[in-house]
Formats: sequence, structure tokens, C-alpha cells
Amino acid sequence: MSKPLLTADPKAGYLAHRAEIRAAIDRVLADGRYILGPEVTAFEQEFADFHGGGHVLGVANGTEALELALRAAGVVAGDCVVTVANTASATAAAIQQVGARPVFVEIEADTMVMSPAALEAALAAPPGRVTAVVPVHLYGHPAAMPAIVELARRHGAKVIEDCAQAHGATVAGHKAGTWGDAAAYSFYPTKNLGALGDGGAVFTRDPGLAEQVRLLRQYGWRQRYVSELPGRNSRLDELQAAVLRVKLRHLDAENAARRRLAARYLKLLADGPLRLPATAADAEPVWHQFAVRTPRRDALQAHLASHDIGCGVLYPVALHHQPAYADPARHLPVTERACAEVLCLPVHPAVTTGDVDRVGEEILRWSRS
Repeated sequence: MSKPLLTADPKAGYLAHRAEIRAAIDRVLADGRYILGPEVTAFEQEFADFHGGGHVLGVANGTEALELALRAAGVVAGDCVVTVANTASATAAAIQQVGARPVFVEIEADTMVMSPAALEAALAAPPGRVTAVVPVHLYGHPAAMPAIVELARRHGAKVIEDCAQAHGATVAGHKAGTWGDAAAYSFYPTKNLGALGDGGAVFTRDPGLAEQVRLLRQYGWRQRYVSELPGRNSRLDELQAAVLRVKLRHLDAENAARRRLAARYLKLLADGPLRLPATAADAEPVWHQFAVRTPRRDALQAHLASHDIGCGVLYPVALHHQPAYADPARHLPVTERACAEVLCLPVHPAVTTGDVDRVGEEILRWSRS
């Protein structure tokens, strides 16, 4: 009997590096400093180096990373922030926590990331004062950052990249996260760079913005117990930072493994019934998800589940159709179609080429039934 295939497998990620992770955890426990200590400092420097230099501020999770980056960039209540609707609720939640209004724009039909043409139209006729743009690097594929940054700069808006699914992705030879004014990362356990619990970080090359995030993440303190500005408690703990330091050393190799798996899927399914993921000419994705599309998604998901193959639906309901963020006047047909068709096949580092072959064979068998 075939082993069950999981959409994501954080436990396998732990087991692959168990000795290193256990040693890192033991080091933290023996040190006795558990919040904003040497492990956080070291991880922040190492993750900054991963981006080619800059500043990294560890925070409690990816949602708060995005919220604090927006606040530090000067976004305030009543502002408009342009983003996309085929993303996790966290993107809109962070915008609303600032008191700003998310303005959803259309995506590219092939890559499913923000359409620069749609962004340009929104910036030319905004519903209010647009102070920021949040492109989402979806499924590990980076958004069209050269065009997005140029448009935002022309209209005086900051760019805060949502890099929750794009650790190590590149566009035009530069890492996702390095194009905008700041970037927000999630280290949720299923991410390409995942902790063993919640965690997040803000990356920026702007020292002033970095200092604002540093203050905001811990009550506005520069001097302990003295708040210079209204901040909050959003701190990355030492245990998670130590785990992330281990995982970061393996990130490039694991992203390369994801690319090999994705290439095999693309070859196996090239003549099949599904719409396969596209890659922009200047992009190198990290395949956080392998997102295929079919109008018969539910039937395919049920067939694969009956053969112990787990698949994910990311994301079934566009944000502008959800009660919390409803915008009935917004019509985004390309986004809505993507949300109705996307199915994510297993593509994490614990998946083998044999597993990919098995998934591909079942998809082709289903298409003939």
C-alpha cells in the first residue's frame, strides 16, 4: 500500500535536520535567554546576509510582520493599500489592523500574481489616498517587481512585499523582498523556511524604517519601560530563531529540490488535462506550491484523496467575496476564476520523484475516466 502523501509535512522537515535542531534547542535552553537574545540577533544577521545585506527584525508571525512594516512605512488609518484578493486572509488582516483599506486589483492570468496594468489603473483613479502597494509573491512565484516598483514610485506609494511564500525566489536576478521599501516574511511551519511554531520577520534596507519596526515590535521601547511611540508585543523567541538558523542553512538546497520536483510535474503533465503553472521569463520561483488549475477541481481532489494523495486549495474564496473584507462593487473575473480552479499538488522536500510519478499517473488516470 502506498504511503499517504501530505500537502505539507513540517514533521518531515524537522526529522531531516533533527540532530542540528535538537542541538540548537539545547543551546538555547542552556543559555537561559529566551526572548530577543543572541539567537534572534544571529538569525537576523544571517537572514539579512541571505538577502545581500540590509536589516532584519524578527517578529511574532508573518501577519504582524506585514502590519508593522506598513506602520513603519507611514501607512495610517484611512489610507488605501493596493493588493490582490487571491491570497490568505492575513494580507488583508494586516492592512485592516493598521486601519487602512485594502483595494483589490486584478492578477495576471498565467502567473496569478498582481497585474501591473491593473495596478496602474488603480493608482490612476484611486478610491482614496494610496500610500502603499502590497504585491504578494504567490505560491513561491515572485510578482513583476520592476514594473510594480516603478508605478508605485511614480504615484508616491511605498512598496511592502508579502514574501510569506517566497523565501529565496528571484525576479530579474534579485531576491524577492529586496525590491520594495520593506518585505514581510512568515515562518509558519509549512513555509519554505519554517519554524516549529509561529514566527515572522521584516526585511528592509532602510535603516530608519528598520528602527521604526524595532520600536514597534516591543512597546515602542528604546530604553526599557519607556515607550517613545505606541508599539506592541511582537517578538520572535530564541527557540524559534535557533531553529530558523538551522533551517536557513538548508534553504537553498531544499528550494532546489522543490524546483526539481516541479520540473518533473511539468514534464509528466505537459500533455494532460490540467492548466499547469507558468513562470515569468525573468522569474525563478521557489515552488512553495505547485498550483494546477481545472474547472473540475473538486472531482480531481476527491480522486486523489481516495488514493491517499493530499492536495490543498489555496485559496477557494477571493478576499473581496469574504464577509470580513467584502467589496461587492469589485469585479475581478481573472482572480475569481483562479480561486475556483486552483489545486496545489504535493511539492515539499519530503516528496520524492517516485511520489511525483504516482501523483502524475493518478491525474492522468482520472482524466481518462
